[in-house]
Amino acid sequence: MISVLLAMQGAQALEPAQAVPRREVSHLCQKPCAKHRQGLMDRSSTATSPATAFRWTVCALLFAATAINYMDRQVLGILVLPLQKELGWTESEYGLIISGFQATFALGLLVSGPIIDRIGTRIGYALALTICSIAATAHGFVQSVRGFAAARLLLGFGESGNFPAAVKATAEWFPVRERAFAVGLFNSGSTVGAIIAPLIVPWIALTLGWRAAFILIGVFGFIWIPTWLILYRHPAPIQDDATDHEPAVPMRRLLMHRETWVFLLGRAVTEPVWWFYLYWAPKFLNESRGLTLRSVGIPLMIMYGMANLGGLFGGWLSSTLLKHGWTVNAARKIAVLVCALFVVPVAFDVYAQHIWLAVGILGLAMAGHQGWASNLFAMFADIYPKQAVASVTGLTGMGAAIGGTFAAAITGLILQKTGSYQSILIWASVSYLVVLGALQLFVPRLHRIEIGV
Repeated sequence: MISVLLAMQGAQALEPAQAVPRREVSHLCQKPCAKHRQGLMDRSSTATSPATAFRWTVCALLFAATAINYMDRQVLGILVLPLQKELGWTESEYGLIISGFQATFALGLLVSGPIIDRIGTRIGYALALTICSIAATAHGFVQSVRGFAAARLLLGFGESGNFPAAVKATAEWFPVRERAFAVGLFNSGSTVGAIIAPLIVPWIALTLGWRAAFILIGVFGFIWIPTWLILYRHPAPIQDDATDHEPAVPMRRLLMHRETWVFLLGRAVTEPVWWFYLYWAPKFLNESRGLTLRSVGIPLMIMYGMANLGGLFGGWLSSTLLKHGWTVNAARKIAVLVCALFVVPVAFDVYAQHIWLAVGILGLAMAGHQGWASNLFAMFADIYPKQAVASVTGLTGMGAAIGGTFAAAITGLILQKTGSYQSILIWASVSYLVVLGALQLFVPRLHRIEIGV
């Protein structure tokens, strides 16, 4: 498949990628003359130097918010066994609780992207984290399965604003050649949050009870919100396609482009795989390898540590290819192909005889997903104008959440009826290659698309 992707690039495969003005981004695969390139470099260095350091502060804030987001989400997967004993839900009910989260997550994504595009990243992100933090702490006060499900529904709605806001902020602050790496950095917050949670949640739950675990983890969001509001401001035009205060793009305009449909369906297929790791990996390791609440922390930390490195590697790979003269099209697609291949061995994880081999295979698959996501989000900023980035992230995220809603319910039913993870892991192993094939078929060349308001 590598040779096919490279062949599609033709003579453009080794053209230099660089930051260009908005009207010229549609020609990302065309080589500018040396004089024009030098002019761009001079203008870029003049315009961006005051903000160069601060954009990494912004990236750090995005990283922290994403980490908090995933800590809130990960608590359920870690505490599922004691919660199941105390609240008394079945496997299928657990699947429905997760499906409910995905359903409100999907609804939230449908509206959060356009809202953030209209009211701006600063206020939009703070609003999303406020809802998320309230919902996270509410888990600690419920008394029934229905109450827990209600808190989960609100959490899904709140968490829907994270990635539309974060990807939009990245598009506002980072040029093309740094974008995938910046996405990889903030997206690594998801794995860092998932690493921290297994380290502290079991201790809190065993010491103070599971309710305290939800409440204390939820408090982190209330610390982040004022920090964000104090520090974040909308940037001046500092990168290739930056323009200030452009009107948001109507959803119907996004749906007129096949790129939007490919990304929407692609995320609907692949992101439920990540959620499977998030919610069912602890149960899989408990049922197949006998790990308990006390012993599952280190294996989960290793898995999410590998996932974190995978996200950074995926962003680094495409950014490095761009710096070495590859086109955006070739760099992004080669990077997602490499990451998709990392996931393939997970189909054989049920046959792993040793606990650490099973953990390593899961960790490699999770690394592949995170590297894949780093480049996919970067593609949104490559293809769509800045004022549409949050909307398209939310829209495609809605597709992912809808896919996750059905996938969670089906996974619960499969496990309740068969008790086997084999068919689930087989699908997980091939899903990324299927989506990459569709991407190459329907979007053979990544380029800036013009969307009217």
